Amino acid sequence: MAGPRASDFRQLYKEQLAYVLRTLRRLGIRPAELEDAAHDVFVVVHRKLDCYDSQRPIRPWLFGIAFRTAAHYFERAHHRREVSSPTPERSDERPSAEEQLVDAEARTAVLSALATVDLDQRAVCILHDLDGLSAAEIARTLDIPLNTVYSRLRAGRLQWARTLRRQRLLGGDT
Repeated sequence: MAGPRASDFRQLYKEQLAYVLRTLRRLGIRPAELEDAAHDVFVVVHRKLDCYDSQRPIRPWLFGIAFRTAAHYFERAHHRREVSSPTPERSDERPSAEEQLVDAEARTAVLSALATVDLDQRAVCILHDLDGLSAAEIARTLDIPLNTVYSRLRAGRLQWARTLRRQRLLGGDT
């Protein structure tokens, strides 16, 4: 890649690396593997940047690449039996240490419960509930029918909620 596209890629990388890392973590990539997975995502981005329609939002396009990268990651045999141990996201605000601990525990519980959801359903839940995309945008991003988006969202939310309830019961939270 030469000329203006090389600088476009560098700028895109700077602006979107945190989003890609967060997305991969939400999809269940282990913290120790995040940088390698993000590298894989940006290799694909670099190869396909000329095909990207700049009239469309960048994040759904990046999510699609991250989703396929995560799916490939889980297909590899040495990752099948490992359980994701998500780390809490860093907060930009400066709450008290106790508030930070409570928030971190809640975030860890949510991400842990999300990790139990099937990857296809998890992707739809992340795009809709965490990234705020509409069902139509998700269908375009993942190249699936609109009704599939709705059914995956419903099933994913049910599994996610069941796991959260089970965690609360086992942990004694009310």
